Amino acid sequence: MTSTPPRQKTVSEDSVVSRVSGDYLVAAFYAFTSLAPDELGSLLTDLPELASREQVVGSVLLASEGVNGTISGPDRGVTMILECLRSKITLGDAHFERLQVKRSRCSRQVFRRFKARRKREIVSLGQPCADPRRNVGTYVDPHHWNELVDDPDTLVIDTRNRYEVAVGSFVGSLDPETETFRGFPDWVEQHLRPLVERISPARIAMFCTGGIRCEKASSFLQQRGFPEVHHLKGGILNYLDQVPEEQSRWEGECFVFDQRVALNHQLEPGEHSLCHACGLPLTPKQRQLESYIPGVQCLQCRDRFTDGDRARFAMRQSQLQQGHLNQSSGWPSSPDQHG
Repeated sequence: MTSTPPRQKTVSEDSVVSRVSGDYLVAAFYAFTSLAPDELGSLLTDLPELASREQVVGSVLLASEGVNGTISGPDRGVTMILECLRSKITLGDAHFERLQVKRSRCSRQVFRRFKARRKREIVSLGQPCADPRRNVGTYVDPHHWNELVDDPDTLVIDTRNRYEVAVGSFVGSLDPETETFRGFPDWVEQHLRPLVERISPARIAMFCTGGIRCEKASSFLQQRGFPEVHHLKGGILNYLDQVPEEQSRWEGECFVFDQRVALNHQLEPGEHSLCHACGLPLTPKQRQLESYIPGVQCLQCRDRFTDGDRARFAMRQSQLQQGHLNQSSGWPSSPDQHG
């Protein structure tokens, strides 16, 4: 029996705010578009000033190829940041039309401060041939995703890093086990190409957190001669928002690059937390192990740091517990956001 697909929503500037209630609006967004040096300079000046005035925190990466960011704050402030981007950037034939935005809510701020930075790429693959402004794979709406990945002739690939995959993924998907997205091209040539030559799948379907990594990954695969490349529109977060849990092929939680750590199917903060020493996600069971010392070490990093490092971490943790430091000071520095 074929179930009725959930109603389709549009991933755009007017994306529906998620089911989660909370005091702060969280907006994750990206767009691949050509930005001139004067546009970049203007945004690097205007965005921090606006964020400071409106109490918005988060991270925005700017490059000649576009913009990638996640911000949180009061509704008015987040909306004004997005309006600032609208006023500065011309995307194709209209302002803001190609900016992919996913909104959710949280009861607390999910970043420590606001940063706007200029980068070579808004998501780092290190392959100039991968340019979603010129070519990209076929977008798959969330309500068509199940049918695609259920087909045995579809090779499903999780383009995220190994620690993200460990938190949750689509059932049956292939894990490249990369440490960073820049490792994806080597995995393609060393592992994916031989696999495709051996099993000859009818198509490749890829997914990531919010869609941006798949834009680059699909462009890269097409440039490398892989046919029939598809990717999940709006990423995992859009899928979780649109597809009812009882129909979902998702298993686990979805890692996010902010202080929520991971989200469940209702887009609420899940059960994972971060090790404040190494920054890797921890399950409730891992937090019960003898090797886990809050703020100092976990099973994944107990052999990674020196005794001096651990002593410094322990002092920081003690200061946090005594209230001498803001709680956000205990968070390890996050890598550049992905999606």
